[in-house]
Amino acid sequence: MSRLNTVTAEAARAIADEGLLGEPVPLWKQTWARLIRKRSGQVGLLLIGFLLLVAILAPVISPYDPDQVLIGVEQIKRREAPCVHLLGCDITRPQHIMGIDGNSRDVFSRLLYGTRISLMIGVVTVTFALLVGVTLGAVAGYFGGWIDNVIMRVMDVILGFPSLLLAIAIVAVLGPGIVNALLAISVVSIPGYARLTRASVLSVKSYDFVAATRVLGGSSRRILFLRVLPNALTPIVVLATIGIAGGILDAAGLSFLGLGAQPPTPEWGTMLGTEKDQMFSSPHLVFFPGIAIMITVLGFNLLGDGLRDALGSIPRSAA
Repeated sequence: MSRLNTVTAEAARAIADEGLLGEPVPLWKQTWARLIRKRSGQVGLLLIGFLLLVAILAPVISPYDPDQVLIGVEQIKRREAPCVHLLGCDITRPQHIMGIDGNSRDVFSRLLYGTRISLMIGVVTVTFALLVGVTLGAVAGYFGGWIDNVIMRVMDVILGFPSLLLAIAIVAVLGPGIVNALLAISVVSIPGYARLTRASVLSVKSYDFVAATRVLGGSSRRILFLRVLPNALTPIVVLATIGIAGGILDAAGLSFLGLGAQPPTPEWGTMLGTEKDQMFSSPHLVFFPGIAIMITVLGFNLLGDGLRDALGSIPRSAA
């Protein structure tokens, strides 16, 4: 009986989501309703919401300027261990809940401001790669022929190189820096979006509603960007969400190697690269930035999984 009740409740929710008892429910409402019922989506939204809150409130939460050198301001030592008064640290010592780095700066403050930089990196790289990759993939899939061959062969050439090695090569040519790192990560991400978009467009353009629009005199540009592409975006949205996590991870890797954000920028990969030799003598200097990267990547991956399940269960007619 309990199993029957569960199935009945799920069926009722599905009917309500799809608007079968009244006006059709917009796609974004269906997606949101399904997403918040997925455990992975809930955890992903919670983690990303927390990170966004930290990024917005960093100037309020941070006890120090991220670049402030505290030697001469407080009685501290370089790479001093964390001191939290509530956990028994001597009240006469200055409180630094994540310790002091090798340049006598507060690690907690730098970690907070690093949230802003890492989220910006993920969003910017995915936005650029998404715009270029989706446009190229849509044009290749819809028009086919020599246009498709030229575009996809170029994408194949880029995919022929390991993505991180290609990003390192691009940064080595352009010079180290966060802007060049963003450009390199975006370029190596384009083929993934282009190939996925092409596959989705090839599938959607064979549908009857596309043929009907063509018979009614719709131009190729109108059909592609107003009819085909909106119905091909479901897998691309999922890939873009997960791609933010990949962009953050790649940027941290380039910064760790000294090719991304340059000191004194409070970027997590730079913080790891600067203090990598202190893993055993001052483990807090690599532990906290590493945990921050892990939580951020986990949050976007979980959200991507939740979106995949939510969008995958929506009928094509609703999309």
